[in-house]
Amino acid sequence: MKPGKFDATVLTIGFAFLYLPIVILVIYSFNESKLVTVWGGFSLKWYGALWQNQGLLDAAWVTIRVGLISATLGTVLGTLAALALVRYGRFPGRMLFSGMVYAPLVMPEVITGLSLLLLFVAVGLDRGMLTLTLAHVTFTMCYVAIVVQSRLLTFDRSLEEAALDLGCPPVRTFFRITLPLIMPAVVSGWMLAFTLSLDDLVISSFTTGPGATTLPIKIYSQVRLGVTPEINAVCTILIGVVTIGVIIASITTKRRELQRLRDEHVAATQA
Repeated sequence: MKPGKFDATVLTIGFAFLYLPIVILVIYSFNESKLVTVWGGFSLKWYGALWQNQGLLDAAWVTIRVGLISATLGTVLGTLAALALVRYGRFPGRMLFSGMVYAPLVMPEVITGLSLLLLFVAVGLDRGMLTLTLAHVTFTMCYVAIVVQSRLLTFDRSLEEAALDLGCPPVRTFFRITLPLIMPAVVSGWMLAFTLSLDDLVISSFTTGPGATTLPIKIYSQVRLGVTPEINAVCTILIGVVTIGVIIASITTKRRELQRLRDEHVAATQA
């Protein structure tokens, strides 16, 4: 077998292993039969049944709220952490700071969830929306920091220096020069943080409380009693939302990059 065919075969098997179960789940979400393993014809009734399932709707609303808030806060904190690590060189406590920022990346989720639970109990915080949001901010900000830091490492600081030389204050320079140039990385970090928040189960199970049940926890609790077509439908909707978000983020990033290349070309032509 030629190397090209072998590579294609391995790649096909790998993608089939990863995505075939997802494709089957999506197909069976349109199944007429109540039995998830028996195809009974095409139907959209299970999507309609979702609107009658108040438990799933409440869990979905909690998940979206926590995802939006935690992704936004995590993006702000992660961007600031990346700026501190890249721009301020070796400051006292840098090793400890960077270790604390990146710890959630290498620490098992069970340990992270248990540690946060013990912290909330120690400070007297009742488990609920607040603790759930703080937990999601904790583990999402490190991913944002990595994405933004990689962009800052290749950032051309001559534009900032020119603005500062012309009398622009540092804060205004950041919002007028730096932030627009690193915005694709910031947006990508936000999308990654939002997706991770939507998907989290382990850490959420430790830090959630009454009235703060997320959709992954709700799905997991129902799956233990048996998979229903409604579960397939809600999972398909989640897959669609994440896919659309990734496509939008990818298109936005490519457009910004093309616009940047055009601007550089125009500037070089005029020079």
